[in-house]
Amino acid sequence: MDPAKHYGLVALLPMKAHSARVISKNFRTFAGKPLFRWILDNLLATPAVELVVINTDAREILRENGLEDGFGGKVLIRDRKPELCGDFVSMNLVLADDVAAISADAYLMTHTTNPLLSPATMGAAIGKYQAAKAASTADSLFTVNKFQTRFYRADGSAVNHDPANLIRTQDLEPWFEENSNLYLFSRESFAATNARIGKTPIMHEIPKLEAADIDDAEDWMIAEAVARYQGERPESEAA
Repeated sequence: MDPAKHYGLVALLPMKAHSARVISKNFRTFAGKPLFRWILDNLLATPAVELVVINTDAREILRENGLEDGFGGKVLIRDRKPELCGDFVSMNLVLADDVAAISADAYLMTHTTNPLLSPATMGAAIGKYQAAKAASTADSLFTVNKFQTRFYRADGSAVNHDPANLIRTQDLEPWFEENSNLYLFSRESFAATNARIGKTPIMHEIPKLEAADIDDAEDWMIAEAVARYQGERPESEAA
């Protein structure tokens, strides 16, 4: 692990001590281990990821949970600058600090609150991004949930369908929701927009059972139920 080295792919895993809606959620036990360890372990099991950078104001809490710099030579903990701490600081400012400090061909950004994202799914997204980048058809990638259902505005008016002409939901135009699970970008694409989504992004749909994004207590309960269910399934079923 060398902060001055140029890497192929670096994973950025920002992690703060405070959580507004679920107290200390990054470090709470989730289906048997601290929440942050779920995505960290899966990042470390993703072959293309050369280094995981944790930008944090919680170094001591991480140490109490058995995580320090190194961790098999693939984890770098960066102390978050005071001006980047707080609930109202844009995540893009935190990412900009990491991108400026760690040189890489590409960056994968995810959250501790995406515990179900698997190495296989991350690997597929990385492959898609690299192919699109090589073909000059995209400069970044973000993951999405696909919906083919009937949407309405707050006033009850239809958004994407005609109530007088019902068609099968599977025949509706698909809509896609940014699910905040994974982003892939380069230093150049980040500089072009000052954001993790560049000017010419592609979307990558991920499995529903992996798309959890834990914001509140209800999200936590649903995601933990899925994690426990997957852990209890026979290996033949899981495959």
